[in-house]
Amino acid sequence: MAILKIPQAQSVHPAVLILLWIFFTVAMQSLTAEASLLAGIPLMVTAYVVAAHQLRTLLRRTSWIMLSLLFIYAFATPGAAVWPSLAQYSPTHEGIYAGLLQLSRLAFALAALSVVLNMLSQQQLIGGLYALGYPLRYLGVSRARAAVRLALTLHYAESAIRDTAANWRASVEQMMVQVDAKQHSIELQASPLTLRDGLLACLGGVLLLWVFC
Repeated sequence: MAILKIPQAQSVHPAVLILLWIFFTVAMQSLTAEASLLAGIPLMVTAYVVAAHQLRTLLRRTSWIMLSLLFIYAFATPGAAVWPSLAQYSPTHEGIYAGLLQLSRLAFALAALSVVLNMLSQQQLIGGLYALGYPLRYLGVSRARAAVRLALTLHYAESAIRDTAANWRASVEQMMVQVDAKQHSIELQASPLTLRDGLLACLGGVLLLWVFC
């Protein structure tokens, strides 16, 4: 069961912060390498200053994805071979460049996400996603039920991460137990949108369109 709560006024609505992060991530895919570095490096520095723990955690958990991404680009992109003697089995200069560019974009997106996560509590994060899910009501999807399931998923995922290798069997057995979502109450931070929130969202949308144009 989801319980709506109207919190005190805050600087920026959680839904707007999440939306701006989505706009930024999408826009990064269309920027040139120089523009990506110009926008991303200051953001990375900011993330290390204000959200170092979140950033390190995100980078550590996506390290294998990053290495796999670089490997795929390096060996699957046509171009000049780095080691001509290996012929088609050699990575290409163009592939390594494209892979490093994608890695930098992913790292910058994670840096922006770490700042957002540092600004929001788990309840605010779920409340922001709840607000963004408003159009789902026209598809017959219950936002409240989705919010409860998301909150339970985050709760059990966080608990599993804290568990040590000594009790991993008990953790697996606990995860296999079916949980009745009706027995849980989730308090949603349903703060109202302000004029400033609307202006920020519109500004982010305009900048996204400008990048694509």
